[in-house]
Amino acid sequence: MHLDVLDLRNFYYRTKLGRVAQRAIRDTVVRMWPHAKGQTMAGFGFAAPLMRPYLADARRVIAMMPAPQGVMPWPAGMENVSVLCEEAAWPLTTGIVDKLILMHGLETSEQPSAVLEEASRVLGPGGRALFVVPSRSGLWARRDVTPFGFGRPYSLGQLEAQLKRHDFTVERSVSALYAPPSGHPFWRRTSEFFERNGRLFSPFISGGVLMVEVSKQARVAPRGGLGAVVRRPLRVLEGMGQGAPEPALRDSSSAGKANGNE
Repeated sequence: MHLDVLDLRNFYYRTKLGRVAQRAIRDTVVRMWPHAKGQTMAGFGFAAPLMRPYLADARRVIAMMPAPQGVMPWPAGMENVSVLCEEAAWPLTTGIVDKLILMHGLETSEQPSAVLEEASRVLGPGGRALFVVPSRSGLWARRDVTPFGFGRPYSLGQLEAQLKRHDFTVERSVSALYAPPSGHPFWRRTSEFFERNGRLFSPFISGGVLMVEVSKQARVAPRGGLGAVVRRPLRVLEGMGQGAPEPALRDSSSAGKANGNE
């Protein structure tokens, strides 16, 4: 079940813990995708906070928000680029997207397969998608004071298997949100330290979210008939199975000489 868009907005933009989470995930996204100049970028769920760094250079930025969640104008103080849509019917042309981000769009969906089908449909040749989901082994999925405590958390194996079933190729995966999900001033002050050194703590400390980057596999249409053409076929077996040729009829004079009847 999707969270309400007002709850998501208040968490990411109105709370100190939400701003810590937004900064940690967004910085990781920017490290993975330094730019999107001249490209079309789309987000589904509540990916808007992660796409702001690309507004200046991207050819187009679209924030799609599912109907059960609701929609809000975004970005503030600029021309609105957010749109309300159905989970299984995104208002985008097939193959138009170069970069796609999903956050709070997959784990909270009641029809995740339809969401993945739409993600595959709108992603163009050479495009990349980034899925941001709660980690099953992380602390953030165990507390419902944040949006990552709702929906279905994933392990890396579970998420990769689901993506592969929908013809995505996993390119790389990282974790983020190593700081505890606490609003205590100490943890907020040390959050950047945890993010910088989070991988060194593994496997003792797991990140709160998994971030998996994928590309789309190209399906090859099956061909009818023999798949390979023999360029130099063997002639040895030609004629097998046919009747043996009958001898030519001899004329009567020759037959007579052969029998002594000249």
